[in-house]
Amino acid sequence: MSKKNILLLCGGSGTEHEVSVVSAKFLEKNLKEIGLYNVIKVEIGKPKTNDKTFRLVNADGSLGEAVEINSHRQLVGAKTKEDIHYVVPCIHGPPGETGEIQTYLELISLPYFGCGPEASLICFNKVTSKLWFNALDIPNTPFEFLTSIEDAPKAHKLFDTHGSVFVKAASQGSSVGCYPVSKKSDLDAALKNAFTFSEYVLVEKMVTARELEISTYEFEGKVHASVPGEINCPTAFYSYDEKYDPNSKTTTEVVAPNLSTETIELMRGYAIKTFKALKLRHQSRIDFFYTDKGEIYLNEINTFPGATPISMFPKMMENNGHSYLKFISDIVQKNIL
Repeated sequence: MSKKNILLLCGGSGTEHEVSVVSAKFLEKNLKEIGLYNVIKVEIGKPKTNDKTFRLVNADGSLGEAVEINSHRQLVGAKTKEDIHYVVPCIHGPPGETGEIQTYLELISLPYFGCGPEASLICFNKVTSKLWFNALDIPNTPFEFLTSIEDAPKAHKLFDTHGSVFVKAASQGSSVGCYPVSKKSDLDAALKNAFTFSEYVLVEKMVTARELEISTYEFEGKVHASVPGEINCPTAFYSYDEKYDPNSKTTTEVVAPNLSTETIELMRGYAIKTFKALKLRHQSRIDFFYTDKGEIYLNEINTFPGATPISMFPKMMENNGHSYLKFISDIVQKNIL
């Protein structure tokens, strides 16, 4: 019997294209180690362009012919016609974390790894995420959201109340379109810049806090949350460059030090509650702030966390006693056509 085909998608049309390509190498390695499937890799678009073409990735890493997924669950191109039995949409940002790919896969009944379209879209939009956190009584930083630059007075009022704010484009990842503002004279420029990245802008109270992350995932029928890991960024702002530049001075700790058992369990409880309430699926990385006053704030949810050499999600899962290879193998085996 011939092996079934897994389609590994990467790239995307957003600002995180390159990071997605790196993460896909990690996913490809694990999918091939399972040993039961053919892995067909496709890259979407090109960095910093509006190109959204799907292209086969050749064995040497070069891009090959243009292809598409048809309604018969086949990958087709001028020289290609392959049945697809499962999809891994390894895409950070659009069109993966925004739910667009998942919506199409649902339409043609093609099973896939990760969260569904609605959960993806809710979590990718920082405004809707915060509204959900409030509805679930999960603590998060005070905020206002702007639908246009005409709402700027709301941001100024928040600044006056707290003395400094964070301006964030609502629908971007990896700190793209995000600006720490500690001088009121810089606020309007930050708002205008954020609106170039998104139709909605979130403005929230800036807090001095540790940045903690929890791997939250399904394993053998149960939702698990790792102990928090920590991001140690030498600058005041964990920017895109600090996250992904090879020369970044940022360090990570798989187990955040000096946290009480009570704090750890409270954060893990928030993570699991959020995972279940928002109907997340398979995996997520849930990020928190922890202040020197002992305040816990849920910051954001990543529905397709990074899997680069410095990424925390697989490391925290492994530290939690679960093999990433077994995790993804079990999900694929239970859901593949």
